[in-house]
Amino acid sequence: MMTFVLLAMLTGWMPQAPPAAPPTPAPAATPAPADTYTYNPEGRRDPFVSLLRGGSDQRAARIGVAGLAGLTVDEISVRGVVAGNNGYVAMVMGPDNKTYIARANDKLLDGTVKAVTAQGLVILQEVNDPLSLVKQKEVRKMLRALEEGK
Repeated sequence: MMTFVLLAMLTGWMPQAPPAAPPTPAPAATPAPADTYTYNPEGRRDPFVSLLRGGSDQRAARIGVAGLAGLTVDEISVRGVVAGNNGYVAMVMGPDNKTYIARANDKLLDGTVKAVTAQGLVILQEVNDPLSLVKQKEVRKMLRALEEGK
């Protein structure tokens, strides 16, 4: 087979392809109703997703990030505070019902734990609003028992 291809290339001879069948007319397509619309990306990116952040969904940003650093400030709730030799340590629960240990200066997906007090956590959350002049805000996450008493 290889010699045939090589010989054909040297002599310039190429076999003739059989004639193609005439195309059959496509059936008449019915137009879709005006109230339904579907988008088929076919490998293209979504035009409504930010190029700077990689998407408005922060879950996409957590791929490969495990533990407390993969959780946002809004997702955690303080379940307990323990006093130790080096100060307070908070036990927080994530949306997956797993318990994590939070100390001062621990990183979250969108913030940093500023301090752990006897009442709960003080977190510096990064503001992701381009129109806001404030780039960080202080969020206090109180113990669940204190929140229910209000």
